[in-house]
Amino acid sequence: MSTLSDQSVPVLQARNVTKEFATSGSALRRGHIAAVDQVSLSLYDRPPQIVSLVGESGSGKTTLSRMLLGLTPPTSGEVLYHGKNIFELNREEFRNYRINVQPVFQDPYGIYNPFYRIERVLQLVIDNFKLAKSRSQAHDMIEEALRAVDLRPNDVIGRYPHQLSGGERQRVMLARLYLLKPKIIIADEPVSMIDVAVRTLFLNILLDFRDKYNISTLFITHNLSTAHYLGGQIMVLCFGRVVESGDIDQVIQRPSHPYTQQLLAAVPSIDPDNRWTTKANLESIERPLTHEAGKCVFVSRCPYAMPICSQQRPPDFTIRENQHSACFFSEKIAVEAAAASEVR
Repeated sequence: MSTLSDQSVPVLQARNVTKEFATSGSALRRGHIAAVDQVSLSLYDRPPQIVSLVGESGSGKTTLSRMLLGLTPPTSGEVLYHGKNIFELNREEFRNYRINVQPVFQDPYGIYNPFYRIERVLQLVIDNFKLAKSRSQAHDMIEEALRAVDLRPNDVIGRYPHQLSGGERQRVMLARLYLLKPKIIIADEPVSMIDVAVRTLFLNILLDFRDKYNISTLFITHNLSTAHYLGGQIMVLCFGRVVESGDIDQVIQRPSHPYTQQLLAAVPSIDPDNRWTTKANLESIERPLTHEAGKCVFVSRCPYAMPICSQQRPPDFTIRENQHSACFFSEKIAVEAAAASEVR
């Protein structure tokens, strides 16, 4: 599945990428699992977009992000930057790719060297990419970048990482991106370890980056509420496969795939009187091995499973305009609804 766009060549594209890992354990479970299983997506900067990649822990979100960042080569498929395989770029092309595809990682505590003051992160970017002609210009650029992410320079410059909060450290990483102004940000669970009070501020900065500087973001999260706040497109991962994708408002309001429906049902209500009346299914489901790939990955947990779900891998069905689902049951419902509307 891919995000929708009329443009011909995306800035960054995953084309049918798969990443397999060998398993260990009992003889019955030895083989390979696909952490990412034939996933395709496209990210454009004209117009800039935000695409949320959503799934529970172990769904393959981080593995996919590492392939997009060139940190892990895919077992099969390609990651393309302006149409060229990132693992085949020449030196100048790779430098351009590194400038324009930038990460924001989850842990705001482990990404800094505790022996250096916090502004060193920004100074290194300026020095490495020759963004300033003098020290005074570099200092002005650092102050401008900090203000752009709602940080006061006097409260940050000269301090060590441990003297800043997690939210402040994550915003310093956004200030680093402000200096580079990349085309694509790969943000892997960037707000999961910062205070709830500052999460909205962080998300608003990503929206500002999109609107003011044409910076697109692949936002990786397990939190559907956070993804909904950002808007744009959504891709739902289950056991390494994209099971549903499309406009986020449409997917949230009318989820088609049973896995998406269960994710939404697990979101707690803000009404204290609205209590869950059903018990969660705590049964542990083992990830399918690659030789078991010829079926739906959700079949063992799906309340609507049909015989065909255990016999074939469901293709990508168009459920409605800008909403796709890899589910035979969803496709059946969509066909029946279309037939009923024609009768009326």
